[in-house]
Amino acid sequence: MSQTNFLIGRGEMLTHDIKGPKRKPGKAEVYSLQQAALRLTPQFTETSAALDSLPLHACPGDFGVARLTMNPSYIARSFFPVAMLRTVGLESVGSRTVRVKPEAWTKKGAPQECTTTELFVAGKRHAFRNLKDWTKQIEPDSDEALDLAHIEKFSAFAPEQRIASYGSHKDRFFEVGLHLLPDEDRLFVQRAFAKYAKEVEVKIHSDLGFIAGNLWFVPVEGKHANIERLSEFVFVRIIRPMPKLRGMRPVQRAGGVSVTCSLPTEQPLSSEPKVAILDGGLPKQHAIGPWLRSYRVFDKDADDDPDGLEHGLAVTSAFLFGPIAPNGVAARPFAYVDHLRVLDKGAGTEDPLELYRTLGFVEEVLLSRQYQFINLSLGPDLPIEDTDVHVWTSVIDDLLSDGDTLMTVAIGNNGEMDRPSGNARVQVPSDCVNAVAVGAANDTEASWARASYSAMGPGRSPGVVKPDLMAFGGDADKYFHVLSQSKKPVLAPQLGTSFASPYLLRSAVAIRAILGVELTPLAIKALLVHAADPSTHDKLEVGWGKVPEDLMRIITCPDGVARIVYQGELKPGKYLRAALPLPEGGLSGNIRLSATFCYASPTDPQDAAAYTRAGLEIVFRPNDEKITDGKANANTKGFFDMKKYATEEERRSDMGKWETVLHGAKGMRGSSLNNPVFDIHYSAREAGGRATGAEKIRYALIITLEASKHADLYNDILRTYAKTLVPIQPQVSLPIRI
Repeated sequence: MSQTNFLIGRGEMLTHDIKGPKRKPGKAEVYSLQQAALRLTPQFTETSAALDSLPLHACPGDFGVARLTMNPSYIARSFFPVAMLRTVGLESVGSRTVRVKPEAWTKKGAPQECTTTELFVAGKRHAFRNLKDWTKQIEPDSDEALDLAHIEKFSAFAPEQRIASYGSHKDRFFEVGLHLLPDEDRLFVQRAFAKYAKEVEVKIHSDLGFIAGNLWFVPVEGKHANIERLSEFVFVRIIRPMPKLRGMRPVQRAGGVSVTCSLPTEQPLSSEPKVAILDGGLPKQHAIGPWLRSYRVFDKDADDDPDGLEHGLAVTSAFLFGPIAPNGVAARPFAYVDHLRVLDKGAGTEDPLELYRTLGFVEEVLLSRQYQFINLSLGPDLPIEDTDVHVWTSVIDDLLSDGDTLMTVAIGNNGEMDRPSGNARVQVPSDCVNAVAVGAANDTEASWARASYSAMGPGRSPGVVKPDLMAFGGDADKYFHVLSQSKKPVLAPQLGTSFASPYLLRSAVAIRAILGVELTPLAIKALLVHAADPSTHDKLEVGWGKVPEDLMRIITCPDGVARIVYQGELKPGKYLRAALPLPEGGLSGNIRLSATFCYASPTDPQDAAAYTRAGLEIVFRPNDEKITDGKANANTKGFFDMKKYATEEERRSDMGKWETVLHGAKGMRGSSLNNPVFDIHYSAREAGGRATGAEKIRYALIITLEASKHADLYNDILRTYAKTLVPIQPQVSLPIRI
């Protein structure tokens, strides 16, 4: 019997720091200083007049907030107007992506509507009044002059532009997002808002509020006319009706003979991974006791949500056993599980504040740092937007930014809703860049497709590829069978992304259970993306694709294949060279090289247009002997197709490099590779501009070499790098039924 070749580890030993290339000169200018002053002076005057017309208490400390729209040719981090803002006494408090048709641009041809960055800038109202005179004093060719010339439009942030919707005439509960001043006492804005809200007869529930980045999200209660007055408060970013939590009702099914199954008799494969399911509660009678490490109720004074009990049990059953064949034997669990009730009766009674209470419990779990693996199959009934980041996404992303936790999030069952309007788009918080957003496939077989109810992408940029991954979630023709309320193992047919998500987490935990702690949660995420198969489906529907049902396809290397894992840290502003291991004598014939990068990134929730603080510029250099005259490094060859990540204008603006997952594969001749490397440059930004004091970030890189003419490629590479690379050996006895 031939040996099983598991993943090759310690790829990071093949990396080293290198000197960065020289910076390229700046690009051509669209507007001259004279043209910019002529265009913008009337806009400065109009903006100042609009701010001066606001009520005194709506402008605490005499502050105002305006919108500064960048010309689409200048939305890269390096063009952030830091010199101008500093000189005139304004500061950016946030940003978002908008569409504009510029008067001019650096591209050939007539300008067309495209995406660009809009900054929210705050300052004293007298600073806005002084802008008109300031334009007459600017030194030509100064940094301030360049910044001014990069502005396409300057305007007031009108109160009506802050209200996303009033909802129905019955809606009295709203959520408000407010800008906080980065360098000021945060209580300044909060106290002023509380005072102003009282003045306009709006009740705020500040005890349920969350601060994420430089945003404060808080629920409020009031009549539509009073909400309209509330929108005049200058630090308000957005007001929207309070979303409801997604419904948890189980699939309606006809009565009949109970379908049973047999449960495994063994303990979980490993007791090491710490796993939590955040959901509704558990019924008093259930059959998962042997694998349930603990059950915790966050609000002991609140009753269970009736629908939440069946949903909670079903989700935990999906994690423990996957889909169970009727009258069959359930698969052995890979780990024990903690079930945490974060949703209680408030959801059933349509309590509009339940959304914020539940998020508070989710935050408490993440802050505890007890778990490496978490599933969340609930969230707001709200498709994502491009212009603003929701509080659920903001809070969760921030707490996952250290890369220590792999969290799966169900993307929602709204896929059959209207697509052009955006109502079929993935739901909050599956737009998290540091979580794994999971959609539902309709089958476990190779003929799978997106289940019709499963929500669709794209995500927000960065985070364009959403869902991240697909897993079986059930379909009307093939249900996802889970345990239902009973001491005996009785099955219930279900379908939904709620079950695809924990089923995918089961695969992640299985990798950890089999291969042990040597693989970080970030590396496991990268492995899942690396192994996913999109088949022939649209990326907007299935993301990177469906994870294989057979886990051995993820963690082993068949003949002619070597899969290497790199795990490490990246320093801001530095360049890291990652060498690809080749057997002695190189490769011949046609080969296929695939690579997946994953990294965890700090985020700026107030900057939807510059949400991730960390970005990677990665170039592939296949042959170190091919160097253009005058160049210090070998020639590059395209590897990651940026069309997957961004529109054309976003690619020109460097948006693609801020994606936290990059995946690509190329076919080539083996003889074209000679000491091939990936050069990785970590760029850091903060609030859309250059960062100061950025932290190191964690990354994982998976590389697969496939060379059909080299059957023993795996062992040849291990022999060549005997002092560096090692197989990642399983920590449990194999084979096992997985």
